[in-house]
Amino acid sequence: MLSPCTVCPRECGVNRLNGELGNCGAGLEPEVSSYHQHFGEEPPLVGRCGSGTIFLTHCNLHCVFCQNHQISQLGIGRKTTLEDLAQMMLKLQGLGCHNINFVTPTPWVPQIVAALRIAQEGGLKVPIVYNCGGYESVVTLKMLDGIVDIYMPDIKYADNRHADTYSGVPDYWDIVRPALAEMHRQVGVLKVKHGIAEKGLLIRHLVLPNGIAGSRQCFEFISRRLSSKTVVNVMAQYYPTFKANEYTRINRRIKTEEYREAIEDMARLGLDAGFRQTLDTIFRTIVPEWTDDLKNE
Repeated sequence: MLSPCTVCPRECGVNRLNGELGNCGAGLEPEVSSYHQHFGEEPPLVGRCGSGTIFLTHCNLHCVFCQNHQISQLGIGRKTTLEDLAQMMLKLQGLGCHNINFVTPTPWVPQIVAALRIAQEGGLKVPIVYNCGGYESVVTLKMLDGIVDIYMPDIKYADNRHADTYSGVPDYWDIVRPALAEMHRQVGVLKVKHGIAEKGLLIRHLVLPNGIAGSRQCFEFISRRLSSKTVVNVMAQYYPTFKANEYTRINRRIKTEEYREAIEDMARLGLDAGFRQTLDTIFRTIVPEWTDDLKNE
């Protein structure tokens, strides 16, 4: 899959086995920015001991508002061997982490699978989380059937034009729907035991200013084509970072009413499972410098 590279839907066709870099910037050796116990993920992933998160560099999306652009687009990290990647997993398991959470795994699927074999031979037993942007090849996903336990994709846009403008992919809506359908086919709705996720699909959706994300259409697809029991995390933490200030329609934080409208659309579509932020949290997220007195006014 690395020569010519067909790992993701871009199928840029470079020879990564000979060190060529793909459209995403990834070459042959896996690159890791950091790995640690992460307590900022969704509660079923975090539990008491955290999610064993491995932040991989590079991404097949080029989001102008990426909050992790230093890692995903600037490639800040270090090259590592498959053996070292496997040891990271085992170390995180040894710390008590409830899962191994690969962030931006898409460019590195072959390397991850190879490292997983080493780690599993070394005693790795916890669930594997595939934490991605949703722009995934169904062919690649089918190869991951039985390997990934928990899929955690984004559903970023319901409009290809917006996806092209803000993430550099002209076919996101066409790609993300069959990709999410394949993930759901493999693992079904999220299964939680004693408060800890064991298997299933958890979808993230970031509400963007001016309806750019197409929240209602995204929720319609999830409810009607996947399952109304799908767990969805509707996120309100958008802020204009990286290159977002260069784009007038996304150069501000979201408004409370924009987030409220998204939540109401979810409720109308029967999507009850998932995570929401309270209005108090939204106020603090949107305008963190506000005092309680100003908020009450």
